[in-house]
Amino acid sequence: MLDADLKSQLQTYLERVVHPIELVASLDDGGKSRELKELLEDIAALSPKVAVRFDGADARKPSFSIERTGTDVGVRFAGIPMGHEFTSLVLALLQVGGHPPKLDEQVIEQVRALDGDYNFETYFSLSCQNCPETVQALNLMSVLNPSIRHVAIDGALFQDEVEARQVMSVPTVFLNGEVFGQGRMTVEQILAKVDTGAAARDAGKIAAKAPFDVLVVGGGPAGAAAAIYAARKGIRTGVAAERFGGQVLDTMAIENFISVPYTEGPKLGAALEQHVREYDVDVMNLQRAEKLVPADREGGLHEVVLANGASLKARTVILSTGARWRNMNVPGEQEYRNKGVTYCPHCDGPLFKGKRVAVIGGGNSGVEAAIDLAGIVGHVTLLEFDGRLRADEVLQRKLRSLPNVDVIVSAQTTAVLGDGHRVTGLDYTDRASGESRHVALEGVFVQIGLLPNSEWLKGTVKLSPRGEIEVDARGETSVPGVFAAGDVTTVPYKQIVIALGEGSKAALSAFDYLIRLPLAAPAQAKEAAAA
Repeated sequence: MLDADLKSQLQTYLERVVHPIELVASLDDGGKSRELKELLEDIAALSPKVAVRFDGADARKPSFSIERTGTDVGVRFAGIPMGHEFTSLVLALLQVGGHPPKLDEQVIEQVRALDGDYNFETYFSLSCQNCPETVQALNLMSVLNPSIRHVAIDGALFQDEVEARQVMSVPTVFLNGEVFGQGRMTVEQILAKVDTGAAARDAGKIAAKAPFDVLVVGGGPAGAAAAIYAARKGIRTGVAAERFGGQVLDTMAIENFISVPYTEGPKLGAALEQHVREYDVDVMNLQRAEKLVPADREGGLHEVVLANGASLKARTVILSTGARWRNMNVPGEQEYRNKGVTYCPHCDGPLFKGKRVAVIGGGNSGVEAAIDLAGIVGHVTLLEFDGRLRADEVLQRKLRSLPNVDVIVSAQTTAVLGDGHRVTGLDYTDRASGESRHVALEGVFVQIGLLPNSEWLKGTVKLSPRGEIEVDARGETSVPGVFAAGDVTTVPYKQIVIALGEGSKAALSAFDYLIRLPLAAPAQAKEAAAA
Protein backbone atom coordinates (compact mmCIF):
# COMPACT_ATOMS: atom_id res chain seq x y z
CA MET A 1 0.00 0.00 0.00
CA LEU A 2 2.83 2.42 0.91
CA ASP A 3 5.85 2.74 -1.35
CA ALA A 4 9.37 2.60 0.01
CA ASP A 5 9.80 6.37 0.24
CA LEU A 6 6.56 6.85 2.19
CA LYS A 7 7.46 4.01 4.53
CA SER A 8 10.85 5.55 5.21
CA GLN A 9 9.35 8.98 5.93
CA LEU A 10 6.59 7.55 8.11
CA GLN A 11 9.04 5.43 10.08
CA THR A 12 11.01 8.58 10.91
CA TYR A 13 7.85 10.32 12.10
CA LEU A 14 6.79 7.34 14.22
CA GLU A 15 10.02 7.61 16.19
CA ARG A 16 8.32 10.59 17.89
CA VAL A 17 5.53 8.43 19.32
CA VAL A 18 5.73 8.46 23.12
CA HIS A 19 2.86 6.19 24.22
CA PRO A 20 1.95 2.83 22.65
CA ILE A 21 -0.98 3.01 20.25
CA GLU A 22 -3.34 0.47 18.67
CA LEU A 23 -4.95 0.53 15.26
CA VAL A 24 -8.32 -1.19 15.55
CA ALA A 25 -9.97 -1.93 12.20
CA SER A 26 -13.55 -2.80 11.24
CA LEU A 27 -13.48 -4.58 7.89
CA ASP A 28 -15.67 -6.55 5.50
CA ASP A 29 -14.83 -8.65 2.44
CA GLY A 30 -14.63 -5.75 0.01
CA GLY A 31 -11.64 -4.51 -1.92
CA LYS A 32 -11.38 -1.28 0.06
CA SER A 33 -11.21 -3.26 3.30
CA ARG A 34 -8.32 -5.26 1.87
CA GLU A 35 -6.56 -2.00 0.96
CA LEU A 36 -7.08 -0.63 4.47
CA LYS A 37 -5.82 -3.86 6.05
CA GLU A 38 -2.64 -3.63 3.99
CA LEU A 39 -2.15 0.03 4.94
CA LEU A 40 -2.54 -0.63 8.67
CA GLU A 41 -0.20 -3.62 8.55
CA ASP A 42 2.39 -1.45 6.78
CA ILE A 43 2.11 1.20 9.50
CA ALA A 44 2.31 -1.28 12.38
CA ALA A 45 5.44 -2.84 10.87
CA LEU A 46 7.27 0.50 11.08
CA SER A 47 7.28 0.96 14.86
CA PRO A 48 7.33 -1.31 17.93
CA LYS A 49 4.95 1.17 19.62
CA VAL A 50 2.20 0.57 17.04
CA ALA A 51 0.02 -2.54 17.16
CA VAL A 52 -2.87 -3.48 14.87
CA ARG A 53 -6.08 -5.46 15.46
CA PHE A 54 -8.87 -6.45 13.09
CA ASP A 55 -11.66 -7.12 15.59
CA GLY A 56 -13.36 -3.73 15.46
CA ALA A 57 -17.16 -3.63 15.58
CA ASP A 58 -17.87 -0.28 13.93
CA ALA A 59 -20.87 -0.34 11.58
CA ARG A 60 -18.93 1.64 9.00
CA LYS A 61 -16.67 -0.66 7.02
CA PRO A 62 -13.90 -0.12 6.20
CA SER A 63 -12.97 2.05 9.18
CA PHE A 64 -10.40 2.12 11.95
CA SER A 65 -9.59 3.89 15.17
CA ILE A 66 -6.23 5.04 16.50
CA GLU A 67 -6.24 4.49 20.27
CA ARG A 68 -3.72 5.27 22.98
CA THR A 69 -3.33 1.92 24.73
CA GLY A 70 -5.12 1.72 28.07
CA THR A 71 -6.85 5.11 27.71
CA ASP A 72 -9.92 6.65 26.06
CA VAL A 73 -7.77 8.91 23.87
CA GLY A 74 -8.33 8.25 20.19
CA VAL A 75 -9.63 9.29 16.77
CA ARG A 76 -11.43 7.40 14.01
CA PHE A 77 -11.32 7.33 10.22
CA ALA A 78 -14.05 5.78 8.07
CA GLY A 79 -12.29 5.09 4.81
CA ILE A 80 -8.67 5.11 3.71
CA PRO A 81 -7.01 8.46 4.52
CA MET A 82 -4.64 8.80 1.60
CA GLY A 83 -4.38 11.70 -0.88
CA HIS A 84 -4.74 15.02 0.91
CA GLU A 85 -5.71 13.20 4.10
CA PHE A 86 -2.47 11.26 4.50
CA THR A 87 -1.06 14.16 6.52
CA SER A 88 -4.14 13.93 8.76
CA LEU A 89 -3.36 10.25 9.33
CA VAL A 90 0.28 10.93 10.22
CA LEU A 91 -0.63 13.73 12.64
CA ALA A 92 -3.30 11.56 14.27
CA LEU A 93 -0.76 8.78 14.84
CA LEU A 94 1.68 11.22 16.43
CA GLN A 95 -0.85 13.10 18.55
CA VAL A 96 -2.62 10.01 19.87
CA GLY A 97 0.88 8.69 20.55
CA GLY A 98 1.62 11.66 22.79
CA HIS A 99 3.66 13.91 20.52
CA PRO A 100 2.87 17.53 21.55
CA PRO A 101 0.77 19.51 19.08
CA LYS A 102 1.86 22.78 17.47
CA LEU A 103 -0.86 24.89 19.02
CA ASP A 104 -0.89 27.94 21.25
CA GLU A 105 -1.01 26.91 24.92
CA GLN A 106 -3.98 29.17 25.59
CA VAL A 107 -5.93 27.44 22.83
CA ILE A 108 -4.98 24.01 24.21
CA GLU A 109 -6.28 24.98 27.63
CA GLN A 110 -9.48 26.34 26.10
CA VAL A 111 -10.08 22.98 24.38
CA ARG A 112 -9.38 21.04 27.56
CA ALA A 113 -11.77 23.26 29.51
CA LEU A 114 -14.76 22.51 27.25
CA ASP A 115 -17.49 20.78 29.21
CA GLY A 116 -20.20 18.70 27.60
CA ASP A 117 -20.64 15.86 25.13
CA TYR A 118 -19.30 16.56 21.63
CA ASN A 119 -19.68 13.89 18.96
CA PHE A 120 -18.28 15.28 15.68
CA GLU A 121 -18.52 13.64 12.24
CA THR A 122 -16.70 15.15 9.25
CA TYR A 123 -17.40 14.13 5.64
CA PHE A 124 -14.39 14.69 3.39
CA SER A 125 -13.15 13.77 -0.06
CA LEU A 126 -9.60 12.71 -0.83
CA SER A 127 -9.28 15.42 -3.50
CA CYS A 128 -10.39 18.24 -1.17
CA GLN A 129 -7.59 20.61 -0.19
CA ASN A 130 -9.82 22.30 2.40
CA CYS A 131 -10.77 19.14 4.29
CA PRO A 132 -7.48 18.25 6.03
CA GLU A 133 -7.39 21.35 8.22
CA THR A 134 -10.90 20.64 9.51
CA VAL A 135 -10.18 16.93 10.03
CA GLN A 136 -6.90 17.69 11.79
CA ALA A 137 -8.46 20.35 14.02
CA LEU A 138 -11.21 18.02 15.25
CA ASN A 139 -8.82 15.08 15.62
CA LEU A 140 -6.56 17.21 17.80
CA MET A 141 -9.47 18.43 19.91
CA SER A 142 -10.57 14.83 20.49
CA VAL A 143 -7.05 13.94 21.64
CA LEU A 144 -6.92 16.87 24.05
CA ASN A 145 -10.38 16.40 25.57
CA PRO A 146 -11.98 12.96 26.14
CA SER A 147 -15.48 14.47 26.01
CA ILE A 148 -14.85 15.27 22.33
CA ARG A 149 -15.08 12.42 19.81
CA HIS A 150 -14.45 12.64 16.09
CA VAL A 151 -14.77 10.40 13.05
CA ALA A 152 -13.59 11.52 9.61
CA ILE A 153 -15.66 9.90 6.83
CA ASP A 154 -14.71 9.56 3.17
CA GLY A 155 -17.95 10.55 1.46
CA ALA A 156 -17.00 8.70 -1.73
CA LEU A 157 -16.96 5.36 0.16
CA PHE A 158 -20.16 5.97 2.10
CA GLN A 159 -22.47 7.30 -0.58
CA ASP A 160 -25.61 6.03 1.17
CA GLU A 161 -24.80 8.23 4.19
CA VAL A 162 -23.99 11.17 1.95
CA GLU A 163 -27.36 10.81 0.22
CA ALA A 164 -29.33 10.26 3.41
CA ARG A 165 -27.75 13.22 5.19
CA GLN A 166 -27.82 15.38 2.06
CA VAL A 167 -24.10 16.12 2.14
CA MET A 168 -23.36 18.05 -1.05
CA SER A 169 -20.12 19.85 -0.18
CA VAL A 170 -17.03 18.98 1.79
CA PRO A 171 -15.92 19.30 4.43
CA THR A 172 -19.31 19.06 6.12
CA VAL A 173 -19.25 18.65 9.90
CA PHE A 174 -22.04 17.25 12.07
CA LEU A 175 -22.14 17.75 15.83
CA ASN A 176 -24.33 15.38 17.81
CA GLY A 177 -26.25 14.50 14.65
CA GLU A 178 -26.91 18.08 13.48
CA VAL A 179 -25.08 20.09 10.81
CA PHE A 180 -22.40 22.12 12.60
CA GLY A 181 -20.54 23.76 9.73
CA GLN A 182 -19.17 23.49 6.21
CA GLY A 183 -15.83 24.48 4.77
CA ARG A 184 -12.34 24.84 6.16
CA MET A 185 -12.24 25.30 9.94
CA THR A 186 -9.37 25.74 12.38
CA VAL A 187 -9.37 24.81 16.05
CA GLU A 188 -9.91 28.48 16.87
CA GLN A 189 -12.91 28.71 14.54
CA ILE A 190 -14.49 25.59 16.01
CA LEU A 191 -13.91 26.89 19.52
CA ALA A 192 -15.53 30.19 18.60
CA LYS A 193 -18.72 28.27 17.72
CA VAL A 194 -18.86 25.87 20.67
CA ASP A 195 -17.39 28.10 23.39
CA THR A 196 -20.08 30.78 23.66
CA GLY A 197 -17.99 33.05 25.86
CA ALA A 198 -14.98 33.11 23.53
CA ALA A 199 -16.11 36.10 21.42
CA ALA A 200 -16.69 38.31 24.45
CA ARG A 201 -13.30 37.38 25.90
CA ASP A 202 -11.60 38.14 22.57
CA ALA A 203 -13.36 41.50 22.32
CA GLY A 204 -12.17 42.44 25.78
CA LYS A 205 -8.56 41.56 25.00
CA ILE A 206 -8.63 43.45 21.69
CA ALA A 207 -10.21 46.57 23.20
CA ALA A 208 -7.34 46.76 25.69
CA LYS A 209 -4.61 46.83 23.03
CA ALA A 210 -2.49 49.94 22.62
CA PRO A 211 -2.57 51.76 19.24
CA PHE A 212 -0.46 50.33 16.42
CA ASP A 213 1.89 52.17 14.14
CA VAL A 214 0.65 49.97 11.28
CA LEU A 215 -2.54 47.94 11.38
CA VAL A 216 -2.98 45.50 8.50
CA VAL A 217 -6.60 44.46 7.84
CA GLY A 218 -6.57 41.14 6.01
CA GLY A 219 -4.31 38.10 6.15
CA GLY A 220 -3.83 36.98 2.57
CA PRO A 221 -0.59 37.32 0.58
CA ALA A 222 -0.82 41.13 0.49
CA GLY A 223 -1.55 41.39 4.20
CA ALA A 224 1.18 38.92 5.15
CA ALA A 225 3.77 40.76 3.06
CA ALA A 226 2.70 44.11 4.50
CA ALA A 227 2.99 42.80 8.06
CA ILE A 228 6.48 41.40 7.49
CA TYR A 229 7.80 44.56 5.84
CA ALA A 230 6.30 46.76 8.55
CA ALA A 231 7.59 44.61 11.40
CA ARG A 232 11.09 44.62 9.91
CA LYS A 233 11.10 48.40 10.35
CA GLY A 234 10.81 47.90 14.11
CA ILE A 235 7.43 49.60 14.41
CA ARG A 236 4.40 48.32 16.28
CA THR A 237 2.51 46.12 13.80
CA GLY A 238 -0.82 44.32 14.05
CA VAL A 239 -2.85 42.11 11.71
CA ALA A 240 -6.61 41.68 11.98
CA ALA A 241 -7.76 38.92 9.63
CA GLU A 242 -11.08 37.22 9.15
CA ARG A 243 -9.20 34.15 7.92
CA PHE A 244 -5.42 34.18 7.81
CA GLY A 245 -4.31 33.00 4.38
CA GLY A 246 -7.38 34.37 2.64
CA GLN A 247 -8.52 32.99 -0.69
CA VAL A 248 -5.16 31.29 -1.19
CA LEU A 249 -6.45 28.59 1.17
CA ASP A 250 -9.11 27.70 -1.43
CA THR A 251 -6.63 27.38 -4.29
CA MET A 252 -5.66 23.92 -5.45
CA ALA A 253 -2.54 24.00 -7.62
CA ILE A 254 -0.18 27.00 -7.77
CA GLU A 255 2.32 26.71 -10.62
CA ASN A 256 3.20 30.38 -11.26
CA PHE A 257 4.71 31.38 -7.91
CA ILE A 258 8.15 32.35 -9.08
CA SER A 259 10.98 30.06 -7.86
CA VAL A 260 8.46 27.46 -6.62
CA PRO A 261 7.45 25.24 -9.57
CA TYR A 262 4.47 23.77 -7.73
CA THR A 263 2.70 24.21 -4.44
CA GLU A 264 -0.85 24.14 -3.08
CA GLY A 265 -2.86 26.92 -1.50
CA PRO A 266 -3.10 25.54 2.04
CA LYS A 267 0.67 24.94 2.12
CA LEU A 268 1.41 28.46 0.94
CA GLY A 269 -1.12 29.91 3.40
CA ALA A 270 0.51 28.07 6.29
CA ALA A 271 3.95 29.24 5.17
CA LEU A 272 2.76 32.85 5.01
CA GLU A 273 1.40 32.69 8.55
CA GLN A 274 4.54 30.99 9.88
CA HIS A 275 6.71 33.69 8.31
CA VAL A 276 4.60 36.49 9.80
CA ARG A 277 4.74 34.92 13.27
CA GLU A 278 8.53 34.87 13.15
CA TYR A 279 8.35 38.65 13.63
CA ASP A 280 6.95 40.77 16.43
CA VAL A 281 3.50 41.00 14.87
CA ASP A 282 0.28 40.93 16.89
CA VAL A 283 -1.86 38.52 14.81
CA MET A 284 -5.58 38.70 15.57
CA ASN A 285 -7.23 35.94 13.54
CA LEU A 286 -10.98 35.38 13.05
CA GLN A 287 -11.64 39.11 13.29
CA ARG A 288 -13.91 40.66 10.67
CA ALA A 289 -13.66 44.40 10.13
CA GLU A 290 -16.99 46.21 9.81
CA LYS A 291 -16.16 49.92 9.83
CA LEU A 292 -13.24 52.27 9.24
CA VAL A 293 -13.28 55.58 11.10
CA PRO A 294 -10.55 57.78 9.61
CA ALA A 295 -8.43 60.02 11.84
CA ASP A 296 -9.81 63.53 12.33
CA ARG A 297 -6.41 65.06 11.57
CA GLU A 298 -3.18 64.13 9.84
CA GLY A 299 -1.11 62.01 12.21
CA GLY A 300 -4.13 61.14 14.33
CA LEU A 301 -5.42 57.65 15.05
CA HIS A 302 -7.56 55.72 12.59
CA GLU A 303 -10.08 53.31 14.11
CA VAL A 304 -11.16 49.91 12.77
CA VAL A 305 -14.36 48.57 14.33
CA LEU A 306 -14.64 44.77 14.42
CA ALA A 307 -17.70 42.53 14.22
CA ASN A 308 -17.37 41.56 17.88
CA GLY A 309 -17.77 45.20 18.91
CA ALA A 310 -14.13 45.85 19.76
CA SER A 311 -12.06 48.54 18.08
CA LEU A 312 -8.42 48.78 17.06
CA LYS A 313 -6.57 52.07 16.60
CA ALA A 314 -3.52 52.80 14.48
CA ARG A 315 -1.54 55.67 13.03
CA THR A 316 -1.64 54.00 9.60
CA VAL A 317 -3.87 51.29 8.18
CA ILE A 318 -3.21 48.91 5.29
CA LEU A 319 -6.41 47.48 3.77
CA SER A 320 -5.83 44.04 2.22
CA THR A 321 -9.18 42.29 2.57
CA GLY A 322 -8.93 40.54 -0.80
CA ALA A 323 -11.81 39.23 -2.85
CA ARG A 324 -14.31 36.38 -2.84
CA TRP A 325 -16.07 34.21 -5.41
CA ARG A 326 -18.72 36.14 -7.33
CA ASN A 327 -22.28 34.86 -6.93
CA MET A 328 -24.77 34.55 -9.81
CA ASN A 329 -27.38 36.41 -7.72
CA VAL A 330 -30.28 34.44 -9.13
CA PRO A 331 -33.24 32.88 -7.29
CA GLY A 332 -32.31 29.59 -5.63
CA GLU A 333 -28.55 30.15 -5.50
CA GLN A 334 -28.34 30.93 -1.79
CA GLU A 335 -31.17 28.56 -0.88
CA TYR A 336 -29.26 25.64 -2.41
CA ARG A 337 -25.74 26.72 -1.48
CA ASN A 338 -23.95 23.55 -0.30
CA LYS A 339 -27.03 21.60 -1.37
CA GLY A 340 -25.90 21.35 -4.96
CA VAL A 341 -24.62 24.88 -5.56
CA THR A 342 -20.89 24.94 -4.92
CA TYR A 343 -17.78 26.91 -5.80
CA CYS A 344 -14.99 24.31 -5.50
CA PRO A 345 -14.85 21.54 -8.12
CA HIS A 346 -11.74 20.00 -6.56
CA CYS A 347 -13.41 19.70 -3.17
CA ASP A 348 -16.94 18.72 -4.04
CA GLY A 349 -16.59 17.00 -7.41
CA PRO A 350 -16.37 13.45 -5.95
CA LEU A 351 -19.75 13.93 -4.25
CA PHE A 352 -21.37 14.19 -7.68
CA LYS A 353 -19.93 10.98 -9.12
CA GLY A 354 -22.02 9.77 -12.05
CA LYS A 355 -24.42 12.74 -11.83
CA ARG A 356 -25.29 15.60 -14.15
CA VAL A 357 -23.81 19.00 -13.26
CA ALA A 358 -23.39 22.47 -14.72
CA VAL A 359 -20.40 24.79 -14.65
CA ILE A 360 -21.23 28.50 -14.86
CA GLY A 361 -18.45 30.50 -16.52
CA GLY A 362 -16.32 30.14 -19.65
CA GLY A 363 -13.05 31.64 -18.46
CA ASN A 364 -10.00 29.60 -17.50
CA SER A 365 -11.38 28.64 -14.10
CA GLY A 366 -14.72 27.54 -15.54
CA VAL A 367 -13.23 25.49 -18.36
CA GLU A 368 -10.64 23.92 -16.03
CA ALA A 369 -13.47 23.00 -13.66
CA ALA A 370 -15.46 21.41 -16.46
CA ILE A 371 -12.46 19.36 -17.61
CA ASP A 372 -11.78 18.24 -14.04
CA LEU A 373 -15.41 17.29 -13.39
CA ALA A 374 -15.82 15.44 -16.69
CA GLY A 375 -13.60 12.66 -15.34
CA ILE A 376 -15.82 12.20 -12.27
CA VAL A 377 -19.42 13.08 -13.00
CA GLY A 378 -21.80 11.65 -15.57
CA HIS A 379 -22.25 14.79 -17.65
CA VAL A 380 -21.16 18.44 -17.60
CA THR A 381 -23.02 21.36 -19.15
CA LEU A 382 -20.89 24.52 -19.32
CA LEU A 383 -22.85 27.78 -19.63
CA GLU A 384 -21.18 31.05 -20.64
CA PHE A 385 -22.93 34.43 -20.70
CA ASP A 386 -20.78 35.77 -23.53
CA GLY A 387 -21.10 34.65 -27.15
CA ARG A 388 -17.82 32.71 -26.90
CA LEU A 389 -15.60 31.07 -24.31
CA ARG A 390 -12.85 33.26 -22.87
CA ALA A 391 -10.51 30.48 -21.71
CA ASP A 392 -7.10 29.79 -23.26
CA GLU A 393 -7.39 27.99 -26.59
CA VAL A 394 -5.48 24.94 -25.35
CA LEU A 395 -8.07 24.49 -22.60
CA GLN A 396 -10.94 24.94 -25.04
CA ARG A 397 -9.55 22.24 -27.33
CA LYS A 398 -9.29 19.84 -24.39
CA LEU A 399 -12.82 20.67 -23.28
CA ARG A 400 -14.36 20.09 -26.70
CA SER A 401 -12.61 16.72 -26.99
CA LEU A 402 -14.54 15.35 -24.02
CA PRO A 403 -17.58 13.23 -24.93
CA ASN A 404 -19.63 14.02 -21.81
CA VAL A 405 -19.47 17.83 -21.99
CA ASP A 406 -21.90 20.23 -23.66
CA VAL A 407 -20.98 23.90 -24.11
CA ILE A 408 -23.71 26.53 -24.29
CA VAL A 409 -22.73 30.15 -24.99
CA SER A 410 -24.92 33.27 -24.86
CA ALA A 411 -26.64 31.67 -21.86
CA GLN A 412 -27.88 33.82 -18.97
CA THR A 413 -28.65 31.70 -15.91
CA THR A 414 -31.94 32.91 -14.42
CA ALA A 415 -32.72 30.46 -11.59
CA VAL A 416 -31.47 27.43 -9.67
CA LEU A 417 -34.27 24.97 -9.00
CA GLY A 418 -34.63 22.28 -6.35
CA ASP A 419 -37.01 20.12 -4.36
CA GLY A 420 -36.42 21.95 -1.07
CA HIS A 421 -33.49 19.71 -0.15
CA ARG A 422 -31.21 19.68 -3.17
CA VAL A 423 -30.70 21.06 -6.67
CA THR A 424 -32.75 19.49 -9.46
CA GLY A 425 -31.96 21.83 -12.33
CA LEU A 426 -31.46 25.37 -13.58
CA ASP A 427 -33.18 27.74 -15.98
CA TYR A 428 -31.39 29.98 -18.44
CA THR A 429 -32.26 32.40 -21.21
CA ASP A 430 -30.78 31.98 -24.68
CA ARG A 431 -29.56 35.54 -25.21
CA ALA A 432 -29.52 35.08 -29.00
CA SER A 433 -33.16 33.98 -29.33
CA GLY A 434 -34.64 35.19 -26.05
CA GLU A 435 -36.05 31.74 -25.33
CA SER A 436 -36.15 30.34 -21.79
CA ARG A 437 -34.71 26.85 -21.36
CA HIS A 438 -34.26 24.29 -18.60
CA VAL A 439 -31.44 21.86 -17.79
CA ALA A 440 -32.09 18.96 -15.43
CA LEU A 441 -29.11 18.34 -13.17
CA GLU A 442 -27.97 17.79 -9.59
CA GLY A 443 -25.06 20.18 -9.14
CA VAL A 444 -24.06 23.72 -10.12
CA PHE A 445 -20.42 24.81 -9.94
CA VAL A 446 -20.12 28.61 -10.08
CA GLN A 447 -16.88 29.95 -11.62
CA ILE A 448 -17.56 33.55 -12.70
CA GLY A 449 -14.80 35.58 -11.12
CA LEU A 450 -14.23 37.61 -7.97
CA LEU A 451 -15.78 40.45 -5.96
CA PRO A 452 -13.65 42.77 -3.78
CA ASN A 453 -14.32 42.60 -0.04
CA SER A 454 -14.87 46.33 0.26
CA GLU A 455 -18.54 46.86 1.14
CA TRP A 456 -17.62 47.87 4.68
CA LEU A 457 -15.53 50.76 3.32
CA LYS A 458 -18.23 52.56 1.35
CA GLY A 459 -18.29 56.22 2.26
CA THR A 460 -14.80 56.25 3.78
CA VAL A 461 -12.28 55.56 1.01
CA LYS A 462 -12.81 56.11 -2.69
CA LEU A 463 -13.95 52.98 -4.54
CA SER A 464 -14.07 52.26 -8.26
CA PRO A 465 -17.36 51.43 -10.02
CA ARG A 466 -16.41 47.74 -9.53
CA GLY A 467 -16.03 48.28 -5.78
CA GLU A 468 -12.23 48.13 -5.76
CA ILE A 469 -10.24 50.49 -3.54
CA GLU A 470 -8.61 53.15 -5.72
CA VAL A 471 -4.87 53.39 -5.04
CA ASP A 472 -1.98 55.30 -6.56
CA ALA A 473 1.47 53.98 -7.45
CA ARG A 474 2.45 54.01 -3.74
CA GLY A 475 -0.61 52.13 -2.53
CA GLU A 476 -2.15 55.30 -1.06
CA THR A 477 -5.94 55.60 -0.87
CA SER A 478 -8.04 58.76 -0.82
CA VAL A 479 -7.58 58.96 2.97
CA PRO A 480 -4.17 60.13 4.25
CA GLY A 481 -2.50 57.44 6.30
CA VAL A 482 -4.69 54.67 4.86
CA PHE A 483 -3.10 52.39 2.27
CA ALA A 484 -4.40 49.33 0.39
CA ALA A 485 -2.94 46.34 -1.42
CA GLY A 486 -3.91 43.13 -3.17
CA ASP A 487 -7.06 41.87 -4.87
CA VAL A 488 -9.28 44.44 -3.13
CA THR A 489 -7.61 47.30 -5.04
CA THR A 490 -7.68 48.66 -8.58
CA VAL A 491 -4.24 47.19 -9.31
CA PRO A 492 -4.75 44.92 -12.36
CA TYR A 493 -4.05 41.20 -12.55
CA LYS A 494 -5.20 39.45 -9.40
CA GLN A 495 -2.18 37.22 -8.83
CA ILE A 496 -0.48 36.02 -5.64
CA VAL A 497 2.93 37.30 -6.67
CA ILE A 498 1.49 40.74 -7.47
CA ALA A 499 -0.35 40.87 -4.14
CA LEU A 500 2.89 40.11 -2.30
CA GLY A 501 4.66 42.97 -4.03
CA GLU A 502 1.78 45.38 -3.49
CA GLY A 503 1.59 44.50 0.21
CA SER A 504 5.32 45.10 0.62
CA LYS A 505 5.02 48.42 -1.20
CA ALA A 506 2.08 49.53 0.96
CA ALA A 507 4.07 48.81 4.13
CA LEU A 508 7.06 50.78 2.89
CA SER A 509 4.74 53.64 1.96
CA ALA A 510 3.13 53.54 5.40
CA PHE A 511 6.55 53.68 7.07
CA ASP A 512 7.59 56.59 4.85
CA TYR A 513 4.35 58.37 5.80
CA LEU A 514 5.04 57.84 9.51
CA ILE A 515 8.59 59.13 9.52
CA ARG A 516 7.54 62.29 7.65
CA LEU A 517 4.77 63.22 10.06
CA PRO A 518 5.67 66.45 11.87
CA LEU A 519 5.74 66.41 15.68
CA ALA A 520 4.20 62.92 15.88
CA ALA A 521 6.02 60.21 17.81
CA PRO A 522 5.46 56.60 16.75
CA ALA A 523 2.91 54.66 18.81
CA GLN A 524 5.57 52.41 20.25
CA ALA A 525 7.54 55.44 21.49
CA LYS A 526 4.42 56.72 23.24
CA GLU A 527 3.97 53.30 24.79
CA ALA A 528 7.55 53.27 26.02
CA ALA A 529 7.16 56.76 27.49
CA ALA A 530 3.96 55.73 29.26
CA ALA A 531 5.69 52.67 30.70
